[in-house]
Amino acid sequence: MRIDKYLKNSRLIKRRSVAKEACDSGKVSVNGKVAKAGTEVVEGDTIRIEFGTKIITVRVLDTKDSQRKEDAGTMYEVIENQ
Repeated sequence: MRIDKYLKNSRLIKRRSVAKEACDSGKVSVNGKVAKAGTEVVEGDTIRIEFGTKIITVRVLDTKDSQRKEDAGTMYEVIENQ
C-alpha cells in the first residue's frame, strides 16, 4: 500500500492530500529512508512522521485498504511519541 494512503487509512494524518504533502516535503521516513508519497509499506515497516516539533514513530501492523474509524488504531503500534 502507498504510504500516503496508509497514513490516511490509519488516521495518522487526516487527509491524503496532507499526507502526500508531508511525504513530498521530507517529513515522513520508512525504515530510516525519506519516503515519497508512492513508497510502498508492508507489515513490519517502521514509519517516522514529523509534525512541526512533534515526532511520532510507529510500526505497521496491518495494511487494509479500508478501515473503520474506531479500528484505525489497530493498523499500527506506537513505538515513540515525542
